Amino acid sequence: MDRLLRRFLSHFIRRGSLTVTSASGSKFTFGDGSGEPVAVRFLTADAERRILINPELGLGEAYMDGDFVVEHGSLADALAILLDQPDLLPQWAKPWWHLRYLTRHLKQFNPRSRARSNVAHHYDLDARLYSLFLDADKQYSCAYFETPETTLDDAQLAKRRHIAAKLLIGSGQRLLDIGSGWGGLGLYLAEIGGADVTGVTLSTEQLQIANSRAAEKGLSGSARFLLEDYRDIDGPFDRIVSVGMFEHVGARFYDTYFERCAELLSEDGIMLLHSIGRSQGPDSTNPWIAKYIFPGGYIPAVSEVLPAIERAGLLVCDIEILRLHYAETLKAWRERFMARREEAVQFYDERFALMWEFYLAACEMTFRKQAMMNFQIQLTKRQGVVPITRDYIAREEARLRAIEGGAKPRLKLAGE
Repeated sequence: MDRLLRRFLSHFIRRGSLTVTSASGSKFTFGDGSGEPVAVRFLTADAERRILINPELGLGEAYMDGDFVVEHGSLADALAILLDQPDLLPQWAKPWWHLRYLTRHLKQFNPRSRARSNVAHHYDLDARLYSLFLDADKQYSCAYFETPETTLDDAQLAKRRHIAAKLLIGSGQRLLDIGSGWGGLGLYLAEIGGADVTGVTLSTEQLQIANSRAAEKGLSGSARFLLEDYRDIDGPFDRIVSVGMFEHVGARFYDTYFERCAELLSEDGIMLLHSIGRSQGPDSTNPWIAKYIFPGGYIPAVSEVLPAIERAGLLVCDIEILRLHYAETLKAWRERFMARREEAVQFYDERFALMWEFYLAACEMTFRKQAMMNFQIQLTKRQGVVPITRDYIAREEARLRAIEGGAKPRLKLAGE
């Protein structure tokens, strides 16, 4: 096993400095010696076999089971090396990739019943878990860091403001929030933007918290959240926004998604789609992420999204690519989670905490080292709805920032 491990890893790890100790005690160093050295150890031969057979799945499982440990440096440091190699995948893992790619539409088949169960798998976890690492407003999507020194809470507020500016949000406008989460964006658009907000989610946990927050802020009349599929909601709406939900739609349903949005959007309406995206074309979902974190999820390439938008008859008015913003968001989440990791163990168990640690670190390094990003696409049904230059975005942000300064302090939920 040692010979196989050394041979395979030496062909893959050509950058950085990674020392690997095998289950038998043999020690090998791989890479070109650049950067800070990192040392890892396999505790069982079974973990070595799993990684040699299917590394994209096996590494995360070995870490969750405690059979793969980092002895020098952090897990994030080790993953930074592994995800920064000349080849995105080891040669021996490529047959698995081809199989996943050929069957990806089956894995992304998300009719209503399956979509709800997929959402429950991740978003109906104990709400206290998310309070360990999210900002006070419970924004579970890419933040917008206006400066390198911006805190997570300020960056998440800046994200809400940036989105509201692109929506040209105004008093009394009917707004649909598809995938409304714990309600933070919808409540901002109602309180600061003056919109009449309807949020839809498939998570019972998120629904309860969002409506409770609306009641606490006295916004129940202008911000209501429903346990409903976007395909079943009635319109029309002056504004539609969707943040961090499109990754759960599945490529087979892109036409359905944008056709429904086009039906729901008024003739003079504006839609803003915020999603994780790929910069290098269609792919398949990482098998560990699909099995343990986001079943049925898929991160789209922009080249997959635009044709569906065109077929739905919607017009693209603006596209913005947010590159390292999510890497910085995930870094903040990871550091916050690790600072309160023992609480996650109390909520669940050690294996769950290891799984969550791997999830946050792997996602951060994927955005930092590989071709992942976030995109914001602004859509309308006709020309002339939004200004012809982007100057209005900064003006709207300034206007909204001034309103924020006069808003009442938000009420916090217990545990926040």
